[in-house]
Amino acid sequence: MDSQMVADTGIESPNYGVPALDKALDILELLAGSKEGMTLGEIAAAVDRSVNQIYRTLVTLERRGYLFRARPSGLYFLSLMLFEIAHRQEPMRGLIDMALPAMRSLSEAIGQSSNLSIHDAGRVVVIAQIDSPSPFGFRVRAGATFPLFESATGRMLMAFEPEALARPWLDLSVAEAERAIMLRRLAIIREQGFEEEPDSLQPGITDLAFPIWSRDGRVVAALTVPYVATSYSRRPIGEVREAAQAAAAAVNAAIRGEGA
Repeated sequence: MDSQMVADTGIESPNYGVPALDKALDILELLAGSKEGMTLGEIAAAVDRSVNQIYRTLVTLERRGYLFRARPSGLYFLSLMLFEIAHRQEPMRGLIDMALPAMRSLSEAIGQSSNLSIHDAGRVVVIAQIDSPSPFGFRVRAGATFPLFESATGRMLMAFEPEALARPWLDLSVAEAERAIMLRRLAIIREQGFEEEPDSLQPGITDLAFPIWSRDGRVVAALTVPYVATSYSRRPIGEVREAAQAAAAAVNAAIRGEGA
């Protein structure tokens, strides 16, 4: 008989292990954190299984579109299948659908790109993107991820999280000596209602991030404009800030069901 395990509720339930599923999930989680791709042998070593044990699992995952294998290197990479599946969820799809009209109008008015991002397990994930209509601009592809506290978008999302939810991510992501500074920064963001700061990864870009609120008063996403200041910029940053704030307000009104 299968051994018993105790759930968080204290009720015992049978441990119905599925080794093949465990192998597949181990591989997906491993490759999700790999930027350079991994060979069959590297994957086997990392998940502590033999090549023979994982080969058929890799073949199945590749056939179903969850992985792709670069040739001739033989490196395995995670595809966007999981990202696409996540977008089929009704709450995610609904959020994107409500945000896109305001984002399109915003990008057209300011001549800059805009994107919509969420917090997911300690990182920022871009879930929607509108390109700049101008011949120049900076774009972030949907599905891209960024460090939580190293991006304006991530700090804005954390600034409006309850401390009990934000503090564990802060402790994991920020060195102890810098946490007091980050807490003060988050307090400033909460007070002014948005985050504006030069992008730490892309010189010449200033990120403007505004909160998107759920009906029950939680920040569920960020509307961000990566503002590129050049002689060709259609509008100065002050006007772009006002337009982005108005666009975020329009998305929030749509979520509340106003103006329909």
